[in-house]
Amino acid sequence: MAKGYWINMFRSIKDPAKVEAYRKLAGPVMQASGGKFLVRGDPTKVYEAGAMQRVVVIEFDSVEQAIAVHDSPGYQAALKSLGDGAVRDLRIVEGL
Repeated sequence: MAKGYWINMFRSIKDPAKVEAYRKLAGPVMQASGGKFLVRGDPTKVYEAGAMQRVVVIEFDSVEQAIAVHDSPGYQAALKSLGDGAVRDLRIVEGL
């Protein structure tokens, strides 16, 4: 079975305190669900239409697992704490 990858781009951060509250709740939910953080930070360099935005990549055993984590009560509570604190682009993709 192919792994699932959660790719999150922070387009803008409006309220760093809300982002920090989100991280404190979301990180443990991801890890308890088998998620493995592969990337977490700002790009070193961007090319073409790339944007200098914070990027997070989390690996899961499957796409289904990544979706289940997103839809879980624990992660939904983390999203609620984030509220309007950031504009993000979240994608779940299947690995090769």
